[in-house]
This record gives sequence, C-alpha cells and structure tokens, in this order.
Amino acid sequence: MPQSITAITAPIPGGPDALKRVELPMPVPGPGELLVKVAAAGVNRPDALQRQGGYPPPPGAPATLGLEISGTVAALGEGAGARFGLGAALCALVPGGGYATYALVNEANAMPVPQGVSLEDAAGIPETFMTVWTNVFERAGLKPGEVFLVHGGSSGIGTRPS
Repeated sequence: MPQSITAITAPIPGGPDALKRVELPMPVPGPGELLVKVAAAGVNRPDALQRQGGYPPPPGAPATLGLEISGTVAALGEGAGARFGLGAALCALVPGGGYATYALVNEANAMPVPQGVSLEDAAGIPETFMTVWTNVFERAGLKPGEVFLVHGGSSGIGTRPS
C-alpha cells in the first residue's frame, strides 16, 4: 500500500481554478472505520460551496473535498468489518476527503453497491439516497401507498431512475 495519497483541496476560496492536487499522508482507519481505495467520487453542491469558502467542513473532518465515494475496502479499523470485508465494493457518505485516492469511511455510513450498478455510478448514490431515506422515511414516516410532493424537483431528492 502506498505511503501517501493524491487528493484535491481548495486552499483558497474560488472557482474551479482554486482546486489543487496535493500529496497527503495515507489515512489510518480508526475504530469502526474502513479505509477505502476510491474508484469514484460524487460531485455535490456542498463541494462547490466548500471550494468557494461558504461551507466549512465539520470539526474533525478532512479539509479535502468530497462527500460521497465508491470503491473497495483496503483496510479495517478496530471493530470494523462486520458488514464489509477487505476487497468489498461499497458506496458511502463521508464528512470530507472523498476527492482522494483513499478515504476513511465510518462503516455505518457505507452501503453495498446495488447489483448492476458500476462503481462510477454508485459514487453518486449516497448523498441523495441518505438524504431522502432519512427525511422521507425515518423522519416523516412515509408508508407504502402514501404520496408526497417534492418542491425543487431538479435537485437530488427530486430525481428518479429513468
């Protein structure tokens, strides 16, 4: 395994030209974390806002951009591996650090890649899926047979498979 990773940061706020490629130390998974060899990363509005200086990462999160990834498990932190073993394909929501060759993921925030979905496409699933699931099913309690209206249907929550 390499000693360092390639990552994308935005050291100064700005447009796409603010993005910089950097080399960083290889992340080490902590308790409950997976080290994922990133195959692809989703691009979301919060990433653009962070690049522009308007969306600071949460405390303790990497300054590296990227909130959702797909890839394969490269290493397990203590207590991790109950759901995903070494080499397992997954997609996941991360607090940052997704625009890198390797990223840390809390195992609870990872999902299997759906059957028939490529790793590249799976990288675009977690942010929208988890937002919809949490808000529509867990918080609002939508049940089979019920319907709801989505305002702002051009964004992630308003999309549907074709």
